[in-house]
Amino acid sequence: MAWNLDSDKPIFIQIVEKIESDIVSGKYAPGDKLPAVRELAVEAAVNPNTMQKAFGELENLGLVHTQRTSGRFVTEDRKLIDKTRKELAKKTAAEFLTRMEELGIDREEAIRLL
Repeated sequence: MAWNLDSDKPIFIQIVEKIESDIVSGKYAPGDKLPAVRELAVEAAVNPNTMQKAFGELENLGLVHTQRTSGRFVTEDRKLIDKTRKELAKKTAAEFLTRMEELGIDREEAIRLL
């Protein structure tokens, strides 16, 4: 099944965010081997080069590392995963509050709605 990607921002960034989310949520545990680039590209319905670019960014972030002949693996650095989870949570909360503000709902009311 294709991933829910849209044209609001670059596809590779959306892929990075999706895989980050999968890592911090536990879908991919620390040390897990990730599916191959081509396999994920087919699943996401994107060009393999786009998926490769996303994996490169995940490696730059330290969430993924490559073992030459074995493939790509999730970091075993639980502190980095926890830090990433907190950053994503803060970003999500900020986006929620911004959206509520756009609807004319102030911060206090938005928090009460939660």
